[in-house]
Amino acid sequence: MDASIWSNELIELFIIIGNKRANSFWAGNLPPDEELHMDAPAEKRVAFITQKYKEGKFRKAPFPYKTKEQLNKALCAAVVKQDVLETLMLLFSGADAMCATGDPVYSTPYLLAKKAGQRLQMEFLYHNKFSDFPNYDTCFESGFSEDSSHSTFLCEFLYKVSSNTAKVLTEKKLKEDCNKRWCTLESGFLSYYENDKTTTPNGMIDINEVICLVPILIFQQTQVFQRFYSGDIFTFEIYLMSERVFLFGAETAYSQRKWTWAIAKHFVPPVAECLLERDCDLIGQLYYKDCHNLDQWRKGWFAIEKSSLYFCLEMENAEEDSIYLRRLQELTISTVMQNGEKIDVLLLVEKGRTLYIHGHTKLDFMVWYTAIEKAAGTDGNALQDQQLSKNDVPIIVNSCIAFVTQYGLGSKHIYLKNGNSSNVVELLESFKKDARSVKLRAGKHQLEDVTDVLKSFLSQIDDALLTKELYPFWISAIKFEGVVNYLVQKCSETNHMNPHNLAMVFSSCLFQTKGQTSEEVNVIEDLIKNYVQLFDINEDQVKQMDIENSFITRWKDTQVSQAGDLLIEVYVERKEPDCSIIIRVSPLMEAEELTNDVLGIKNIIPNKDDIWATFEVLENGELERPLHYTENVLEQVLHWSSLPEPGTAYLIIKRFLTADMIKLYSEKSEKGSVKAGNLKYKEEPSKLLSGNKFQERYFVLREGNLLLYKDMKASKPEKVLPVNSLKLYLGVKKKMKPPTKNHFVLQHADTWPPAGKARKQSITKSPKIGGLPLIPIHQEKNTCKIRGSIEVSGI
Repeated sequence: MDASIWSNELIELFIIIGNKRANSFWAGNLPPDEELHMDAPAEKRVAFITQKYKEGKFRKAPFPYKTKEQLNKALCAAVVKQDVLETLMLLFSGADAMCATGDPVYSTPYLLAKKAGQRLQMEFLYHNKFSDFPNYDTCFESGFSEDSSHSTFLCEFLYKVSSNTAKVLTEKKLKEDCNKRWCTLESGFLSYYENDKTTTPNGMIDINEVICLVPILIFQQTQVFQRFYSGDIFTFEIYLMSERVFLFGAETAYSQRKWTWAIAKHFVPPVAECLLERDCDLIGQLYYKDCHNLDQWRKGWFAIEKSSLYFCLEMENAEEDSIYLRRLQELTISTVMQNGEKIDVLLLVEKGRTLYIHGHTKLDFMVWYTAIEKAAGTDGNALQDQQLSKNDVPIIVNSCIAFVTQYGLGSKHIYLKNGNSSNVVELLESFKKDARSVKLRAGKHQLEDVTDVLKSFLSQIDDALLTKELYPFWISAIKFEGVVNYLVQKCSETNHMNPHNLAMVFSSCLFQTKGQTSEEVNVIEDLIKNYVQLFDINEDQVKQMDIENSFITRWKDTQVSQAGDLLIEVYVERKEPDCSIIIRVSPLMEAEELTNDVLGIKNIIPNKDDIWATFEVLENGELERPLHYTENVLEQVLHWSSLPEPGTAYLIIKRFLTADMIKLYSEKSEKGSVKAGNLKYKEEPSKLLSGNKFQERYFVLREGNLLLYKDMKASKPEKVLPVNSLKLYLGVKKKMKPPTKNHFVLQHADTWPPAGKARKQSITKSPKIGGLPLIPIHQEKNTCKIRGSIEVSGI
């Protein structure tokens, strides 16, 4: 026996405490099904002992103390008494063996025990003077502390590789530099030693320098680690501000999770600790800008879990927010100058919401970009694994149906004609690889190829669309598909595709059957015939679809370019003949795309603070409205067919509000602000207002709603109109003061494409149609008016 270790006091200490009394604490909360059996294998024994003593998983909570200060105070009171077990329980519940006692002479618990003549207390404290154990207020199954200032102690053999350069670790690098090291995590430092006997570490990592942690990496029996271990290795990567990257590997998934959680707990601040509750694939700090403040980069904490990006931004009262990455409308990288240095910036756009992010270093930025791109992509062959449109419909379905709606309603036997097999396979693979980047264009893509792609996709997905298990998915997808089949059958006199023929085509796709049974065909036929009733399509939507259907079919023969796109007359700055341009407009073209195409044709380079936009002008210039840069141009033009005088409507590209004016208003329009005043108003169609005259009303603009009162004294509003659901036009009547332009800011937080973003332009090589006369749009005189439209003028 080594007398230098096994002193008489130590032996006496073991005898007095004993296994039974010690287990009343260490195994006080041990579930019966987790007890260690006598015949358990060695590896299970090691795991159990680690959980019991190193992690304290089964400890009993014998004290009511909630804070470290309370535990330390109780420890100082216990060490002057004989009960060493109480000292053990306090110490291994989170008390500090070297805490300050408040006594200038006997400044540690050990010195207090010495003063009181408690030999066994002194012996116990001596051997545990550097112990560091967590409290009971845990948020992790292994018992780690929620107090981020309290260091969780971990020690274990791990596989380690480090790199001093900003380069991704290669297989060769892994093979050359991989070593098995004894690692400890204590007091905010991860130290690694040659072995568990060495007292001086080979190196240390300051966890406060960590900017990114990648917890989920698995090397399955790779040659890199075969010289150490024949099984799977569960690894994690640590990225530092100094552009160093460390790779560590554990032999069990539990050990990997334990280390990554403890490391993340150290460098993620309390304001973002909600991110630690997630099973993250990546967690760390990034710089960001959003619509609330585009002038300044701020720090935020981000985490990726499956296909969602969760984040806690550096904003007052900010709560955890998230973006569903498969629903992204845009994911692009751009380069901007900052402090004389080029940095890469990632732009994410989801349902009109814009977020910019960039990393601390090029290395951690690429880690985030790669992870986000993967999470935003297609990951499987089921509906829920697809990239989605803003309507939560798979983009492939959305794109194909938009193309068929625009170019196929008048085509005979649409969906019955076969496309080119090689073209169909290539296009389908493109959608599966990255549906967001595929743009269907007339001339480039054939109608028959697109319809075959749609049918192939529906036939090949893992689960048939019409199944009970996938009801939530197919109800939204089939609703959208119902739109196009409804429109197709409405044109059956031209395309010869009545509901029965359409059902014959789609029954095998939607049910994924080899042949069409009469029952399946009847189900699909009923879905098409009763589309309006089954999917709660309101009267206005039906009228709008009929208008668009009529408009598209009539334009098909009169105003379509050789490439298949519609031709629209657009004015620049003013409505004069020499300012007119005839331009191609595809079904998917947005207002930003049209604006930039026209500016490019006219060789107009906007000044730094100038904002150019596309305006919709009605009633020969008496009403005008700036289109939001993401609005679909064709969709707005199609609405003109419902106006009393469609020929008086046109599009014009011109300067909009300056950035300074928008910024000034945004700063003043704090949450809860109210704008009120008297305005003149009329409602169309006018059944109650004699002579269709303007009436005076008192308006209040508050919290995103426009409230209309009979007068200032009225207690209840006659109408409450959500601003984001209105179409608001500037101008109203000539020779009258135009209303405020602030409504555009209230409707759209991002009023123009964010700064630093590349201009979105048409991929059409020559959008302008030089020398081609514009054929007038034919309109029927008896068309319905837009319901609920409101005109407002200043007094």
